Amino acid sequence: MRIDIIAIGNSKGIRLSKALLQRYELTDEVELVLNEDHIVLKPTKGPRHGWDRAFKRMAERGDDAPLLPDVFADEDIA
Repeated sequence: MRIDIIAIGNSKGIRLSKALLQRYELTDEVELVLNEDHIVLKPTKGPRHGWDRAFKRMAERGDDAPLLPDVFADEDIA
């Protein structure tokens, strides 16, 4: 795909279609990776992106039980 480089104030930029932005989940910010002979734009994802789906799958499989008890036998909680 070829796209034009356009003037944006004193800078230059590219314009991406709404369809591309939606397809690749590009919103307000992208990660720009500079390689030797090309540039890669990647969607930025928050540090916990996808955790909600992972936790739901764990619950469906019954794999969400605590690994340690809430209270140990020798613990005085009184």
